[in-house]
Amino acid sequence: MRTKRLRLVMSAVLVGALAAGCSSGGQEETPQETGPVELTFWTWAPNMDKIAAVWNAAHPDIKVTVSKQAGGDEAAAKFLTAAKAGTAPDLVQAEYQMLPSFVAAEAVADIKGEVEAVRGQFSDGIWNLVTLGTDGVYGLPQDSGPMMLYYRTDLFTKYGIAIPKTWDEYAAAARTVHAKDKTVYLGGFSSKDPGWFAGLAQQAGGKWWSITGEAWKVGINDDATKKVADFWGGLASDGVVDTQAPWTPEWNAALNGGKILSWASAVWAPGVLTSNAPDGKGKWAIAPLPQWSAGENYSGFWGGSSIAIAEGSKHKKAAAQFASWLNTDAKALDLLIKEAAIYPAAKNGQALMTTAPEYFANQADFWQQATTIAGTARGFTFGPNVNVAYSAYKDAFDKALQNKSSFTDALGAMHDATVADMKKSGFTLAS
Repeated sequence: MRTKRLRLVMSAVLVGALAAGCSSGGQEETPQETGPVELTFWTWAPNMDKIAAVWNAAHPDIKVTVSKQAGGDEAAAKFLTAAKAGTAPDLVQAEYQMLPSFVAAEAVADIKGEVEAVRGQFSDGIWNLVTLGTDGVYGLPQDSGPMMLYYRTDLFTKYGIAIPKTWDEYAAAARTVHAKDKTVYLGGFSSKDPGWFAGLAQQAGGKWWSITGEAWKVGINDDATKKVADFWGGLASDGVVDTQAPWTPEWNAALNGGKILSWASAVWAPGVLTSNAPDGKGKWAIAPLPQWSAGENYSGFWGGSSIAIAEGSKHKKAAAQFASWLNTDAKALDLLIKEAAIYPAAKNGQALMTTAPEYFANQADFWQQATTIAGTARGFTFGPNVNVAYSAYKDAFDKALQNKSSFTDALGAMHDATVADMKKSGFTLAS
């Protein structure tokens, strides 16, 4: 089976840099226990204990206890360590890019049989993020980060530019805006956000990792991603896009002060704008990302996570039942939205979001537009050493900005570093 082949391909090593020494010993399938079930759930989402309490009240034989965790690499490393020690929780919130490392460690279960009934609740793009391009399913999508273009309506009018339908139109608008005022930029390129760049590569059709037979194939420098790198490299070289580090006080000031007119970001951006650009309230709107070819309609993902079930759990079926309820039941989805501030991955959850964020009160159809865009987002298979690839992205593109050198070469360096790490770790690679 393809799923078993994936295990063989991936089980050469755990994720070296992420959790050194935490390789799995190849655990045997743990039989299901009978009687009342108690499940432990590790998550960093806020107020998840309140949501679990609603489940517990209605399901006295399956009690879920929530343990609040830190997010990011720290959470992933902690889970891998616990899996090796046999103390992993039954359920864990897992970022999509971390799932391959969990599969490599044989730390999460293939739950295809348990969740196949809810497959129709999710778009193909988001579902592909939990299958890793195989016949297996290693998590149930919880939230997603479809990307769109956020833009200042008043400043687009001031500078006489239209919403760009294609990236060529975006480039032309960037030059127009900066020619009129050298302190103003249409948008920016970030060498600090590999997840942002990955989302744009997904939109272009990039395939950074894939499984070919018994081996991994790495394609970070494929033609689609080269197109993205060349595009931003040209704009950066011409000095017509902002290249300062995002999330800094200076970047916040530029965003708030109308010096950055648009931001290619994800569905969670309203919270950032509310905090970092309060003066823009009621002046921003959203549109689909510009397309690489006229008539296309694609987006990509920046961020998002799934709920995975530990391979060592004694209660996989019960855990899958809770995960399915949490991420597809109308009442649970409403709670995820209101209590955990989550943009649901499930289609019926997205349909519940009808009132625009307060910051976007000027755009009553904000969530309707976001839902339409979410349906166009295509992801890709992440690999077992995303952390290495992301670190290489920051190093290579930081240097390219500093040295005003080729973005294509930077992409090549990122690709080479990723391949070298996989070879060193013992993964079989296709030529």
